[in-house]
Amino acid sequence: MKKLLILLMVLPLVGFSQAESDSTKVWKFGGNASINFSQVSLSNWAAGGKSSASGTFLFNSFANYQKGKISWENSLDLGYGLMKEEDSQSVKTDDKIDFSSKIGLKGKGKIFYSALFNFRTQMADGFKYPDRDNRISTFMAPGYFTLALGADYKPNDKFSLFVSPITGKMTVVTDDVLSDEGAFGVDPGKKSRGEMGAFLKTQFKTTVVENVSLETKLDLFSNYLDTPQNIDIHWDILLNMKINDYLSANLITNLIYDDDVSIAIDKDGDGVIDEKGPRVQFKELFGVGLSFKF
Repeated sequence: MKKLLILLMVLPLVGFSQAESDSTKVWKFGGNASINFSQVSLSNWAAGGKSSASGTFLFNSFANYQKGKISWENSLDLGYGLMKEEDSQSVKTDDKIDFSSKIGLKGKGKIFYSALFNFRTQMADGFKYPDRDNRISTFMAPGYFTLALGADYKPNDKFSLFVSPITGKMTVVTDDVLSDEGAFGVDPGKKSRGEMGAFLKTQFKTTVVENVSLETKLDLFSNYLDTPQNIDIHWDILLNMKINDYLSANLITNLIYDDDVSIAIDKDGDGVIDEKGPRVQFKELFGVGLSFKF
């Protein structure tokens, strides 16, 4: 499985390098990488508190092909972050692998008839801290594969709206313990779960003011075969504020709702699980650090 994933990510890049020498004008390449830091140091501080340090690595890249009626868009987003407080062990604050590839044939007007492939997972083990003995996620647990056929409306370089009435989605849980627990909607003991439904993906990016850019992506999925009214949501927002050629500030938010993911709730804080069920998941990250645009 790992070899297949590496092949899926590397193969387009090999094609990009070969095509670039022949026809650089039909390809557009770019992206940015940043490392954000924060640190608090306290010594004999009467008001109390803890010393801490955190860092987050972010990488976003794209390689887009446009020639004649053919359009091919590829993107890879990576993120990983850690935080450490005094003598305690470090904890994970961010972890993401998100690869997307969409190829389309131009139809009438601004419409492209397109096929989309998307893959999401994480790099390292995840825990519900302070419990470090029982992981709740890891690489390819879960892993999400989406393959969709539909129409893509692209009026300009800033906005696109992809709608697919025929979409296959697969959730993979390769970890034996999590598989036996039936995590992420996969039946206990199984390694994967397939769904068939409708998919909508919209992307928008623009320059808000000079040196401030905004990018947002929204994915919606409805499973035809099981509670189609409960729509899975994945919504990302990235606000990048460039300070100079090497410094930038980033505000990132991620909102997820997956009807198949049960989250334990301890209402009283007494360590007893009161209920489990799908919940809105939200993450916000703000950082200032070194950046490199290419």
